[in-house]
Amino acid sequence: MNKIHIGIILRVLGILLCFEALFMFIPTIVSFFYQEPDRWAFLISSIVTLTIGGTLAYRLRNCRQPMGRRDGILLGTVVWIVFALMGMLPFLSICNSFTDAIFETVSAATTTGASIFKNIDYLPHGILLWRSILQWIGGIGIILFTVAVLPMLNHRGGMILLSTEVSGIGQYKLSPRINQTAMKLWLCYFIFTIILCMLLYAGPMTFFDAVCHSLSTMATGGFSTHNESIGYFHSAYIDYVITIFTFIGGINFAIIYRTVMSDHTFIFRTEQVKWYTNLIIVCTIVFTIGLYTQGTYGSIEQSFRNALFQVCSVITSTGFSTCNTLDWGPFYSLIMLMLMFFGACAGSTSGGAKIDRMVILTKNARNEFNRVLYPNVIRPVLYNGKALSHETVSKILAFTIMYVIVWIMGAVILTLQGANMGEAVYGSLSALSNMGIGIGSDAGGFYSDISLGAKWTLMALMIIGRLEVFTAIIIFMPLFWKKS
Repeated sequence: MNKIHIGIILRVLGILLCFEALFMFIPTIVSFFYQEPDRWAFLISSIVTLTIGGTLAYRLRNCRQPMGRRDGILLGTVVWIVFALMGMLPFLSICNSFTDAIFETVSAATTTGASIFKNIDYLPHGILLWRSILQWIGGIGIILFTVAVLPMLNHRGGMILLSTEVSGIGQYKLSPRINQTAMKLWLCYFIFTIILCMLLYAGPMTFFDAVCHSLSTMATGGFSTHNESIGYFHSAYIDYVITIFTFIGGINFAIIYRTVMSDHTFIFRTEQVKWYTNLIIVCTIVFTIGLYTQGTYGSIEQSFRNALFQVCSVITSTGFSTCNTLDWGPFYSLIMLMLMFFGACAGSTSGGAKIDRMVILTKNARNEFNRVLYPNVIRPVLYNGKALSHETVSKILAFTIMYVIVWIMGAVILTLQGANMGEAVYGSLSALSNMGIGIGSDAGGFYSDISLGAKWTLMALMIIGRLEVFTAIIIFMPLFWKKS
């Protein structure tokens, strides 16, 4: 089981590329409907992706080895790279370089939402839709989708794959078979997307805008069809609807599914949801009082609406905006930086270190203070009413340390690429937490104007953050390739 089976990895990649090609045909049809110049680029890209994927899947159809841990880890990383390489083909028709095309694709697939385009309003419909589709697929997870549609990953291989994308504290098994669990999560994700699309279309949005924003919102990705993001619509209705669904996107979908289908009070008993909700409430109240008293907005309702929207957008790493938050002042920017680091619940579509880990580390720190006074007392860390093992707490501590180290290293590399300290610190965390907001009101201008090396650095941070650090880094260690 320590041997890496390249055949089964390439077969799964081939099947996945076939599905990516099918998704790519959707914006192809839209491009032909609007008679846009990129329609042939979409058609050719779809055919190329389908040909490569179909060839791999067919030629390796007899590869049926059981997937080991190394196979799952390697596939869990490579799949994002291959998915991005094929997904970027349509972008080559409008981007200035290969780097810009792959940057936009990686940003979309990892739901980061950082864009190199300065004038989003003038992008073709096919490109706008493809960006949102990429975010929607990457939101719930490419790996989760793979496990859901491939019965051959129903046993140990599927569980290993799922663990590369969903942290252990975020996993809830909804069915005895792992692919049934994955399918239920995707069904929940799909239904919420449909509901949101209908609600947005009922407001001042065109059907096309409603589709794109519903895909990006449920993925907590943040790609909009307009430069002004959600602020373009100037609608309190749209603000509140998207706020509600970004909040939902920050909750573990397994918790939502179990609450709706069986245990209707389960969501209210889960500790991560309580902390997640309370943190949003406290920050919203503080922001509302501050914005209203300093006269940023003329009414308490407008102050509350903008505060709630931005808090939910940042903590879920969505990145939508209704205004330029830099106008609020440094205090609010610092709090949002903290929320960006924390993130929402594990097992959700959001990025960040995850609120679950922060809660557990806080409880562990409290126990350490107690041990100073009572060194002989053994007090376990309780989470959702259960005592966590020392191994689990150690893993969470190691993850958090590695997360901070990667953040700092990313910032250092960005300074070497010409970014100032503020841009480097903010940009590194924004990419690692899959947030995607740049420095300044013109986020697209920030990402399009940075150096070539900085773009590749940010792309690496996006993938590392989406794969929760360890999965992305371990394949570069000699230990991973050593036979034992």
